[in-house]
Amino acid sequence: MKHFYSYEAVDSKPYIRYREGETKLGEQIVISKAGIANNCQFVLLGIKEDIGVKANLGVGGANTVWDSFLSAFLNIQSTDLFTGNEVQLLGYFDFTEPLHSSEPYIYRKQVEYIDSEVEALVMDIVKQNKIPIVIGGSHANAYPIIKGVSLGLQHLHTFSNYSLNCINLDAHADFRRKEGRHSGNGFRYAYEEKFLKKYAIVGLHENYNPQTIIAEIKQNAAIWFCFWEDIFLREKLSFKDAVYSAIEFTNGTLTGIELDLDCIEDVLSSAMTPSGISATLARWYLYTTALQCMVAYLHICEGATQLADGRKDLTTGKLISYLVSDFVKGYLEK
Repeated sequence: MKHFYSYEAVDSKPYIRYREGETKLGEQIVISKAGIANNCQFVLLGIKEDIGVKANLGVGGANTVWDSFLSAFLNIQSTDLFTGNEVQLLGYFDFTEPLHSSEPYIYRKQVEYIDSEVEALVMDIVKQNKIPIVIGGSHANAYPIIKGVSLGLQHLHTFSNYSLNCINLDAHADFRRKEGRHSGNGFRYAYEEKFLKKYAIVGLHENYNPQTIIAEIKQNAAIWFCFWEDIFLREKLSFKDAVYSAIEFTNGTLTGIELDLDCIEDVLSSAMTPSGISATLARWYLYTTALQCMVAYLHICEGATQLADGRKDLTTGKLISYLVSDFVKGYLEK
């Protein structure tokens, strides 16, 4: 995988702010030269990539968040609740080469190449009976992650085939037609290729999902969804009830947990929103799904520290750090 860069222990040291009498997560996290380690439950990797966003006619910048996240994450305090040695820091993909094209199909062909690399590594992680945590990049990567986990499970348990369930906290269904790969159709590809079995979407925005897609997923018994407006405007159900409904819908099968940062108010992303859910609710969502679901993987995507149009926010990485630690703590409390 020529675009993947593995970490050695020395690589994490510049990120860590050492203090006497304190132990940071980065001092305890597992880093191994020998590939995927045996003595941890989670394998953490990053993706520096915004090609899937550009292929979907969006604003680039999702390639910028990994380093900011890592700086925050490695400086969390190591405590009994989360020591750090539960996680291996494996490395990151870097697909940031400029394509210099205004044609979507050029980006969509490149997404297919990214798919193949991400899928292969995720499959290797799952074959070692680990849970991947994938940070950064576009939501296009949901497809190779779901596919890689499914193929890894087939190998690990000698299934003839295996389909995952998935819960996605997102403003968009990402179920657009198969018109070439991009960030808006990853779940469509995974579903039609039978790697995705049941799909639950929490908090869709009515203003940004086409009527054709809404009509289709309403008729699909394998898809459950609710609108942000039904939660916060019409108050037909609470946010927590929505999440519990998604958990119940996907219960009984290994489930991938997805969070697109464009659903959180004022978080820098390709489709940044002034009206969404709070960071507190997003944290609760990841803690609760980790605690109650049969977790297959975690994927947090679309966030940025700098967008292609010049907007900046260096706090995005710190928010993701909170989200990942909440997820791990929820899982460890099972």
